[in-house]
Amino acid sequence: MKNDKQTIFRNPQSMPPANGYTQVVEVRNGRTIYVSGQVAMNQNGKLVGPGDLAAQTRQVFENIKAALESSGVSFNDVVKLTFFVTDIAQMQIVRDIRDSYVNTKNPPASSAVEVSKLVNEHFLIEIEAIAVGE
Repeated sequence: MKNDKQTIFRNPQSMPPANGYTQVVEVRNGRTIYVSGQVAMNQNGKLVGPGDLAAQTRQVFENIKAALESSGVSFNDVVKLTFFVTDIAQMQIVRDIRDSYVNTKNPPASSAVEVSKLVNEHFLIEIEAIAVGE
């Protein structure tokens, strides 16, 4: 039996305007995929883009893309992203790269948190994702 996923993206008028994300994502059916926080390491375990937030962000999104594909889903199925960055003032760099991956018509719910450091002092960003597939 096929599981028909139903995902509803809402930005209620009773809430502040959402810029680049959705305030509420409701999933009525489907299988949930949780992607652990990804950092800027390639498949050989080597740091990508030392000191370069844009390069690190692209690598992180490529890692998330690979994780999603391993479960048979894509960025179109992502309902939530959580960003951990060491400099929130540079978040626009992250958003610009994010927009080349996610569905910008119905962007996922999102949170961004500035942290003093990540698990490795050279990491500038970590992103975790939640997706819903059929």
